[in-house]
Amino acid sequence: MQPGTGSRNPVASLLASLLVPGLGTIINGETGKGTLILGAWLIGWLLVLAVIGVFIVPAVWIFGMYDGYQSARRYNLARRPGGPPG
Repeated sequence: MQPGTGSRNPVASLLASLLVPGLGTIINGETGKGTLILGAWLIGWLLVLAVIGVFIVPAVWIFGMYDGYQSARRYNLARRPGGPPG
């Protein structure tokens, strides 16, 4: 997509979420969802002390990357010419 068209780069969103879980989702305009992912990741780190966080942290991190990528794709599809109305 051309710069200035308002498109989102799914790979950039994935990489942003790789660095900070939920950041890619926030960049794509889904601030509440991205904040929730980040909060769940931080709580998961607290729960590492109770062992359960060992499973939560990587799960939320992977979900954040997946969602950042997918939300950028959804954003682009919704705004392309001839895309879904809305």
